[in-house]
Order: sequence, then C-alpha cells, then structure tokens
Amino acid sequence: MCQKNIFDPYEILVVKNSEIKEKIKAIAWNQSVVTECSHLLVFAAWDTYTAERINKIFDLVNEQRGFKNEGWENYRQSLLSTYPQRDAELNFNHAAKQAYIGFGMAIAAAAIEGVDCTPMEGFDAAALDQILNLKAKGLRSAVLLPLGYRASEGDWLANLKKVRNSREDFITEIN
Repeated sequence: MCQKNIFDPYEILVVKNSEIKEKIKAIAWNQSVVTECSHLLVFAAWDTYTAERINKIFDLVNEQRGFKNEGWENYRQSLLSTYPQRDAELNFNHAAKQAYIGFGMAIAAAAIEGVDCTPMEGFDAAALDQILNLKAKGLRSAVLLPLGYRASEGDWLANLKKVRNSREDFITEIN
C-alpha cells in the first residue's frame, strides 16, 4: 500500500494506543483528529543512510531471489560510495521526501477504500520523536496521517461545500 519498492528509507508506525495519541495531540496543536482517528500513521524517515542499512536491503533481495545480479551489486556499490559519506541532514531530507511518496500512496489507498484521512504536518517533530523513541531506531518523524471513518453525526464540516482554488489558479500548463 505505502511502499513503492524495497529501497524506501522510512518506516510507518501505526499508533492505536489512546494514551499515546493524547500525547501526540498535545504537540500537534491540539488537533482533535489525532485522538478521534482509529489509526494514526506516522511516516518516519531514516535519520541518515548507513552502509548497514544499504547492505541489509541488498542482502534481503539477494536472499529472497536466491542469486546475486552483477548490475544489482554495481548499484549497491554506487549507493555505498555516495550516501553514507553525505551529510546526515541531507540524507534525512532525501529520506523524508521518499516518505512523502509513500504518504501520497497511502492517501490514494485510503480514498479507494473509502477511509477518511487528514494529512498533517502541524506537529512538533522533535517532541514526537521523543514520544515514540524514534532516535533509538535511527528515525525522525516526517508527516502524520490520521485514518478513520467519518462519524455520521456531529461532523459539522460534512455538509459544507468544499472550497478549492480554481484550476487556472492552481495548475499551470506549459506547452
């Protein structure tokens, strides 16, 4: 659903625990959707790329496929000679962008399944990382996605007209 391939440098944490969701709500501008959702997805990107992480991916593929491919191994060496030496913040920014791709896929999957979701960046990432102990896993939070089914009653937004920018103001065609 949210993994485009094995090279995705992020993990998805599924928070269902109401006490933890309350803590997250407090650092997410008290947005009620954090505690009202059934599942809170936290997309957490690798804090940096390491040789161990890169090798783990390639080793898993080789093991699962039962052989080593020369082109594949050349790609491994290319990644090993580039990513681990780069600045950790640059690597995190790249990993976070990859997490956003999976995030977009999760939003699309939710829509297909008829599940409501609320994409969220409005939270204190450092505080969330502490709440979920992400540093110990070599992760940093990137974005949140609360999921659930809309309450049939009490949703004051449900019957309001959706307001969006006009196509002309939002999309520019370059011919």
